[in-house]
Amino acid sequence: MPYRYIDDIATADVAFNARGNSREELFSAAADALTNVMVADLATIQRRETVTVDLEETDLDLLLFSFLQELIFFKDARQLLLRVESVAFEPSEGGIAVKATFSGERIAPERHSLLVDVKAVTLHRFRVGQTPDGWEAEVILDI
Repeated sequence: MPYRYIDDIATADVAFNARGNSREELFSAAADALTNVMVADLATIQRRETVTVDLEETDLDLLLFSFLQELIFFKDARQLLLRVESVAFEPSEGGIAVKATFSGERIAPERHSLLVDVKAVTLHRFRVGQTPDGWEAEVILDI
């Protein structure tokens, strides 16, 4: 599993550490970790609807933050549970950009075993970095 949950961060938070051999793998793993906090079995999310997002930030950590916030936005605004289909990075004048394609479906409580509702990604202890083994991020979610 390219992510693991971290215990004893705070009562109203869930924390995880995501890893990937590439930035693309890291972003996908972090997205799955976030969604897996809300849904017990990611395999129950059927790929019925596709959403594409273009994001740009000055730094990679802020880009991951915005990327994860997009998943929460679509869950709240359109009741969509989404999984990553593709992630592509591009240089930009302001720093770094990503184009991502997500697919998923509307929340169906009869099929999706819902766990908790993620309200937001927090900046507390948020970090992204390259290690000798690839890329790693630590993320805390407000639930």
